[in-house]
Amino acid sequence: MAEEPMGLRERKKRQTATRIWRAALDLFLERGFDKVSVAEIAAAAEVSKMTVFNYFGTKEDVLLRPMEDHVGDAAEAVRHREPGESAVDAIRRQFLAKIAERDPSIGLSDDPRLLQLRQLIGDTPALARRAMFFQLRSIELLTEVLAEETGDRLMAGIAAHQLVAARDAVILENHRRLVAGDTAEDMADDCAALAARAFDLVEKGLQGYPANA
Repeated sequence: MAEEPMGLRERKKRQTATRIWRAALDLFLERGFDKVSVAEIAAAAEVSKMTVFNYFGTKEDVLLRPMEDHVGDAAEAVRHREPGESAVDAIRRQFLAKIAERDPSIGLSDDPRLLQLRQLIGDTPALARRAMFFQLRSIELLTEVLAEETGDRLMAGIAAHQLVAARDAVILENHRRLVAGDTAEDMADDCAALAARAFDLVEKGLQGYPANA
């Protein structure tokens, strides 16, 4: 019984964060990222400017938080993998599960607003730099997990770069096809086959790295 109020508070916090994000995205798509202020986002979301900063540290954070929430996906897949499962197998399994779920985080969503968001990120240098930082952070987190396990940070970094690059290449292909007019449902089988090929290619080089007894 004692946990229910906390659960309610967390739901309300998520709802507020989502409302702020949607209001910000609408304004950014209408007028451009640089021409929208945090005060205007707050007004559109019907919250105070301080509330926006309490939920999101910067204007870039408001827009990119959903992307940031997935920065640690690869590292988590490897950290919590099954006994005997390689890093490649763990990340491939996680990615295939996201395909089955039609997860927007890997580019399997027909929501036109998300396609517009991708275009906005590409057209806005500050956002593009932040998105690149997320990729580097994903590599760093995966490197840390592999280095903790193997004690070899150099090899861990090499493996992490390859794994994240394979995953991100498939995501970019998903975005390309969505822009070309394909639907997420039509793409799903091709995406699964492409992901299998991409991770198979990495696996040939890593050969079961690292051992996980």
